[in-house]
Parts: sequence; structure tokens; C-alpha cells
Amino acid sequence: MCILLYIDPGTGSMLFTIFIGIVTSMLFLWKKVVLKLKFFLHGGRAEVSAERYPYVIFSDSKRYWNVFRPICDQFEKRGISLEYLTASPDDPALAENYEHVHCRFIGENNKAYAKLNLLEAGVLLSTTPGLDVYQWKRSKNVGWYVHTFHAVDEGTGYRMFGMDYYDAVLLTGAFQERYIRKLEELRGLPQKELVVAGSTYMDALKEKLEKKQREEETQGMEVSGKTGEKTILLAPSWGESGILSKYGAKILRALIATGYRIIVRPHPQSLISEKAVLEPLWKEFPDSDNLKWNYDNDNFEVLRKADVMITDFSGIIFDYALVFGKPIIYADTSFDSAPYDAAWIDEPLWRFEVLKELGAPLKEEDFPEMKKLIDTLLQGGQGDAAREKVRNEAWQCIGESANKTVDYMIRKYQELTSERV
Repeated sequence: MCILLYIDPGTGSMLFTIFIGIVTSMLFLWKKVVLKLKFFLHGGRAEVSAERYPYVIFSDSKRYWNVFRPICDQFEKRGISLEYLTASPDDPALAENYEHVHCRFIGENNKAYAKLNLLEAGVLLSTTPGLDVYQWKRSKNVGWYVHTFHAVDEGTGYRMFGMDYYDAVLLTGAFQERYIRKLEELRGLPQKELVVAGSTYMDALKEKLEKKQREEETQGMEVSGKTGEKTILLAPSWGESGILSKYGAKILRALIATGYRIIVRPHPQSLISEKAVLEPLWKEFPDSDNLKWNYDNDNFEVLRKADVMITDFSGIIFDYALVFGKPIIYADTSFDSAPYDAAWIDEPLWRFEVLKELGAPLKEEDFPEMKKLIDTLLQGGQGDAAREKVRNEAWQCIGESANKTVDYMIRKYQELTSERV
């Protein structure tokens, strides 16, 4: 009897999505009836809903506050009303004392998406992939959906159909356009509006680093990473192709054997999806004098303190190399593109091509020579010229991204409202 009542998680998710779709349609129909009734009672005059917001930002996680804060600051500076909706109850935005930016927690997971599916807004900005693919459906009363990146890669690392149903994408660099256009062509999608706007979070990271360096120089402090004992940061992505899934204890033993200080910073998604991978490692390699696990929401301090970073295909590569200007070691994990948009691209991905310019490769057979590899990289390796080349390509409009993002949202809202007149 119990077996007959069992519903597997995949089927359960599908049924929930169907249920949400039916409920959403019924609510939209009811709203339409109410609006028509209001229209009739007001003698045929249009009445704008008090719940319709010109500008909305949606964040599915507190870790993207570094992307959205510069934008919120810019709306506040201009005195323009903005709704910031978050699915994290502890999002740092909720502690901000804005006058014009209204930050609200709208529930976690499906609760948040159920509200977004009924949202009434002009322009909505988000970094969340999968719009109109999973639980988050396009609302009929949102005029324009805009995707902004939280990494300066080519944008194919999302799970399948990540950006397909957005109306526009704000690019960190013009190089991303060809990958988006290729996916549109292969999938028979209408072309999205693509605008180069730079990277808000990298602009903020650069500004924060420069401020810290000025403080250190003023106070006569030692500049981090220049002298003293070396610190190595292991910063993997998540999934079966990630370093910890692929190599696990082997790479941690090799790092400890170098005698350097080691910081291990798992991808935030690993803490949700890969506990089976992490728990044995936590047990075998607990915090000690020369190894620390790091889960800070803000990665600034670990990036600043590290002398070398070891990673795989994580977007943190570009934060570290392009903002902090330090060398990287990239592990050969034989990236499996099957679950990602990258599987549709029949050419080498941009991120793997530029890795060759930014750092040194690491194979499993190199683990016994880990210290030698690190020391060689610190003494010479890839220099400023290679990083500057990649920086110019991937991170454009440096220092202007928040302004350009807000300018675009305002311009698009004006276009939408003028079309309705």
C-alpha cells in the first residue's frame, strides 16, 4: 500500500509545477475580471495597479548581494524607487537603511517563486538562471526580464536553458555575445537584447581592494601576500567535475604536505548538494593550524590573503586573477558539459582557453610535486600582460557597471511605458 502512494522527487517537482501553473492561471483570470470590472465602474478610465512596481531586483541567495548592492546604491543615490525581493531570510540587504530601495524577504524556494509568478512590474533584474524552465515562470504582468551575470565567463555554465527566456542580458564583455547568439540559433529562440554593462561586483571588489591597500600603506602595515608564510586557497566549483568530487582527500593531503597555510573554500552550492562529498573530508581534515575551511558569505578576505589559488572551472578564477592580480593553478578535472548549456557549443569554451594564459595546469600525477609547482609559479609564471589581456576582454566598463545597469533599466522602462500610451 505504501509503495502505491510513493511519488519520486522528480515526479513530485513536476506535479508541483503543474499545480502552480493552474493556480497562477486561475489567479490571473480572476485579476483580469477584477480589472475589467474596475474599468467599467470608473467609466472606462484606465486605473494603474498600486502593486505594479517600475523596477524590481530578485535575488535567490544572499551570496549575490555583492552583485546587487552597487545597483541598489545607485537607485538610492538617484532617489528612484526600487523593490529588492530576496529568497534569503538573512540577506544583508534586509539590514540596509535605504529610503528609496525597499528590501523584502518573500519566502524561500517555491514560496518565493509562487509570488514572483504573480508579480506586477515594469523591469525585473536577476542573476537567477532557469526562468520559465522550472518553478519560476514569467509573469504576464512583468514587462521585461533582464539577466545580469555573477561571473565574467562566457555564460554557458548554467544548467540547461539557463538564460533562454530572459528578454535581455547585460554582458560583462562583448565576447559573451557569440555564445548567447549561438544558443539562440541552435534552439530557434528570438534574439535577446544584449548590452555590455560590465560587472558590478568586480567593480565593487576592485574599489574595496584599493581602499584596503590605501589603509595599509597609510598605517605602514605589511601588504598581504608579499612577504611571510605563503597561503594557498583551494576554491573548487561544485558538481561531479569539481576538484573535491574528483580528487577529494588526495589533493588535500598533497596541499598539506607543502607545509604552507591552506584555506579550503567549497562552493556554496556544495554545502547544499554535496554533503556526501564534504562530510568525510571534514572528518579527515578538520580545522588545524595550517588548514582552515572557509564559508564566509563575502570572499574578499580569503582572496586578499591567498598568494596562489587552486581551482577548476569556477568563476572565482576571474575575481582572483583580474581583480587581485595573482597567479592561479587550474586542476584538470575533465569537465563534463552534459548538464550545462555548454553541451550545445561545439567549440572550446572561452574560460578554458584563457586559463592557459592566466595560470598553470595541475594533473593528478603532479600532486607529489605540488610544492615545486607552487614555488615555480610564485617566482615567475604568468605575468601582468596576460591578465591585462583577459581583463580587457572579459571585464569592460570598469567602474561604470552600476550606472550602466540602472541607465538601461530606466531606459527600458520608459520604452515600455511609452508603448502602452
